[in-house]
Amino acid sequence: MKKLLLSFFMLAFAVIAFGQAKKITVEKIWDDFYFYPRGVAGYTAMPKSDCYTVVKRGGIERYSFASGELIDMLLSNADLERLSGGTVDISKVSGYEFTADESKIVLAIDEESIWRRSTLAFYYVYDIAAKTLTLVADTNTKLHFAVLSEDGTKVLFARDCDLFYQELATGKITQITRDGKPNAILNGYADWVYEEELDMSRAASWSPDGTKIAFLRFDESRVKEYNFALYDELYPTDFKYKYPKAGEDNSLVDVYIYDIAAKSLTKVDLGDNSNCYFPRVYWMPNSQDAVILKLNRHQDRLDFIRYNTATRQQDIVYTDQNDKWLDVTDNYYFLSDNNSMIVTSERNGFNHIYKVTFGGEIKQLTNGDWEVNEIQYVNEKKKLIYYLSNESGVLNRDLYVINFDGKKKQLLTKGDGWASTEFCPNGNYYRLQYSDLNTLPKYTINEKSGKELRVLNDNKHVKETMDKYGFVNREIIHFTTEDGTELYGWMMKPANFDPNKRYPVMMNCYGGPGSQQVMNAYSSAQDLAFYQMLAQHGYISVCVDGRGTATRGDAFKKVIYQQMGKYEAIDQIAAANWLKKQPYVDGDRIGIWGWSFGGYLSALSLFRGDGAFKMAISVAPVTNWRYYDNIYTERFMRTPQENPDGYDLNSPTTYAKDLKGKYFLIHGTADDNVHFQNAMELVKALNEAGVEYDQFFFPNKNHFIMGGNTRTYLYNKLAKYILENL
Repeated sequence: MKKLLLSFFMLAFAVIAFGQAKKITVEKIWDDFYFYPRGVAGYTAMPKSDCYTVVKRGGIERYSFASGELIDMLLSNADLERLSGGTVDISKVSGYEFTADESKIVLAIDEESIWRRSTLAFYYVYDIAAKTLTLVADTNTKLHFAVLSEDGTKVLFARDCDLFYQELATGKITQITRDGKPNAILNGYADWVYEEELDMSRAASWSPDGTKIAFLRFDESRVKEYNFALYDELYPTDFKYKYPKAGEDNSLVDVYIYDIAAKSLTKVDLGDNSNCYFPRVYWMPNSQDAVILKLNRHQDRLDFIRYNTATRQQDIVYTDQNDKWLDVTDNYYFLSDNNSMIVTSERNGFNHIYKVTFGGEIKQLTNGDWEVNEIQYVNEKKKLIYYLSNESGVLNRDLYVINFDGKKKQLLTKGDGWASTEFCPNGNYYRLQYSDLNTLPKYTINEKSGKELRVLNDNKHVKETMDKYGFVNREIIHFTTEDGTELYGWMMKPANFDPNKRYPVMMNCYGGPGSQQVMNAYSSAQDLAFYQMLAQHGYISVCVDGRGTATRGDAFKKVIYQQMGKYEAIDQIAAANWLKKQPYVDGDRIGIWGWSFGGYLSALSLFRGDGAFKMAISVAPVTNWRYYDNIYTERFMRTPQENPDGYDLNSPTTYAKDLKGKYFLIHGTADDNVHFQNAMELVKALNEAGVEYDQFFFPNKNHFIMGGNTRTYLYNKLAKYILENL
């Protein structure tokens, strides 16, 4: 039977539900993107007027929010080609930003990725009225970033580890720093671990009046290097970069202020910086005060330090604390009185909104056993806060508005789905993306009242394609484990589901702290299409969010503190045991797979599951948190020196000898995030235990395992392994 199924697989999945729907193949998912929802290309709200722009083949077009009518072509492809001497066209523009007065556009050209968030690109400034195009830095060297001052007269950029600014009127370039050196000193942009775990790349900003620049200087000298081979030459290249593992030294980070008029560079005295982080620096509206966030190494105390650039005096204006850990966000809005802000905090056990007077009152504006996900817009003039939360349901995310006094709260979306928004700068309009469990994302323009004005994209054509291929709906499941924990999940059944039959189940998991996979949203579209393909072969797919995941408060999320992996695996095993009790499930044929944290969790669940799973697949897994970076790992585990058992007792390598069932390990050899070392350490443990397993490695591929035919090849390997072993 397995050989027969495999033959059908090699014939591009010829088994079709009811013999009617078209066959889904990995090639159609990953090569042709048949089932991938489309967004709105190049959508950007303009900073001053009630207009937005989108990118079309002809160039950057400007539209009215109110009417939806095309106003004009701000930058035509023909002009771009002409002004650049034929070297640039609109297809090479990967991103763009406007100045505050909408007079100029900064264009990123030929952008290439460095790590997850950082890039290198050529940058041009287009003057809309003058119709001129200026190459920033006038050099053949790509830049880390280029950002205009609010008045549009100067552009700040980083190149070769140093920081510069250019006066657009004269072209004069001023070098701010001169000590930059790769793998040693970085000025104005983040090191690897800050970028990955504190969600930042650019670490430099203009004051609102354009007279000063605040930036971070990273001294990586004491950080140990990690190296891996790139199999690209007769003798492979040895790639090295700074990567601080759990318990190891970080970069020494300093905050500097550069004064344009005085041409002076001032280091802010923030005390000992050997065991802390500076994850954000903000300018206050007065352009005199900077607010510097200082996070201790345990990441359970976050100080907001106000620094006056004129007097060089500083004070702590607000502190957020937690008995386990804090997450640094961008939900910090500084008000025009220069003495207060709107923030979110988990200080009462759920994430909520607070209005903080510096050094004074901390007033809670939202409250309840639900969570605010993110502040979307603060209208200070009308004293309104627009935010996303799951008050309407633990699996939902909806848009609400509330007053500064915490009253007159109003739901602006449907209360039965998943919203994300992008407000125009004056708050009169926003773009809404809304979906639910089985409905593709719909993009609309809405008034601030919530009223829908027009549809930008409803993904109708993608839905029609999905219908032709017999896509089935998912359903929400929930159950209570033997220890009394209520868990939520989703389930996808075959189109010809018969409750009197018993089906194999393939579970997928992620499970990392604060993550969410089970939500009333259409997300991870490519993986969902893969599960639809499995459904055509008679498999049920299931995903369950266990303890440690988001939206259910600190007690549910932070029970994993200092023992990451323990409860996550217990809950995946509990889900498998619950499935075994369902009359339509073949309890001897339950598998689990995941990527990254999910790869770690699938391995740990199999090894500790005592037969709960028949098989597991791990893609790019952590296998012991000792090998992972310190900012992420120590946030949840503290250091290995403080908590050795927490690391080792929740490592798959510790339980290699307990492997029961089939196990498939997959990794990229050039993974800069979860190092290939993780796979090798697990392989060593499995070999020593003398157990059977399967492995496959992708040469020169990073954590995403993409490029060329790679992703298609990978998912064909996954499908083949499932069909043969489950």
